Amino acid sequence: MGYEIETALLKALLPAIIAAEDALARLDERVSHSPVGKGFSERAHYFDSVSALWVAGELVHVEDLVLHDVHMDSQAPSHELTIAAAILRTRRRLWAAEKNWPFTPGGLSALSGGEDSSAERLPVATSSSYEDNRDDVEDGFSSQLAEIDAVLARSQKLINSHFSPPPGEELVAPSIVKDNDPLGLFANEDWDEAKRLGQWRAAVDAADSLPPVLGAAMLFELWQKIEPLRRQNWLGGLLAEAYLRRSGKVSSHLFAFHVGLKSIRYERRRSRDRLTRLGAYLEAMTETAQTGLKEIDRLTIARTQLETRFRDRRSNSSLPKLAEFVLSRPLVSSGMVAHELGITNRGALNLLKETGIRELTGRGRYRAWGIL
Repeated sequence: MGYEIETALLKALLPAIIAAEDALARLDERVSHSPVGKGFSERAHYFDSVSALWVAGELVHVEDLVLHDVHMDSQAPSHELTIAAAILRTRRRLWAAEKNWPFTPGGLSALSGGEDSSAERLPVATSSSYEDNRDDVEDGFSSQLAEIDAVLARSQKLINSHFSPPPGEELVAPSIVKDNDPLGLFANEDWDEAKRLGQWRAAVDAADSLPPVLGAAMLFELWQKIEPLRRQNWLGGLLAEAYLRRSGKVSSHLFAFHVGLKSIRYERRRSRDRLTRLGAYLEAMTETAQTGLKEIDRLTIARTQLETRFRDRRSNSSLPKLAEFVLSRPLVSSGMVAHELGITNRGALNLLKETGIRELTGRGRYRAWGIL
């Protein structure tokens, strides 16, 4: 695997690198000093999650993800929505963790579905009464499990007596044989995920010698090339975002790389030419930063308008807290507002009416409000 960037390739990418570095620096500065920076960071989690699936060829509506996140689904969640929720949880986990944690062996193992061996295990305090009760419960379960095992043994013996194997052969449990699994759907011995993750992690040191945006683009390109985790291919983009935070390029929030990547044509993102691919990833970063600056402007204007509405309210009014909550979500429902503020559903509807924010659904029931 070639982790290095040739000098000729670096010179060709120099204009795109400068544009991306400048755009990301401007966005980071705006978010860190903006009064709506925290809300912008929260909203970015949702938009990047649905954009990651859009890049993978799946469509998930951001409003469905918001409702699913607070366990208020309007219908049974789809498989794609479940994946989007997993991406959302992973982004929040990356943001809450230390900057270098995703690139440690334990952190990368935890993100890929294993256990984080570096995590501290908290001791469990138990009392004598609790131990006594647990022993009684275990004794009761043991006797019941013993009865179940006896029934299963008798059933298996009866089945063997009716379906006896030919002389000289024994009954064996069915197993998946490699010849019966030519596509490797159940097991693929040639696809060593641990080895591939190790190869990808080894490239982090090489990326440190490059400009941060180019290092993140190279790590994302390598992830797409070797595909360490087939079931979690979306994790590569999130690790590229975490790398930008680790390098200090974007420290005010977790960068939403997929938001800009979905605006890049598939032919460029998956081109056989490495220069085209890396240029597309750098352009995606610039596009994300420009979109983020526009989003900051919209949220700032909306916040000013909301502050004008509750300027003369009493000091214990719930409107300021409602305004901060609305600015941190792509949309809100009356149930979400009621749960967040600790009020009734009717009270939430009255507060939403006083704020004057736009109702997005146009329905009489299952309504939602938000700032576009």
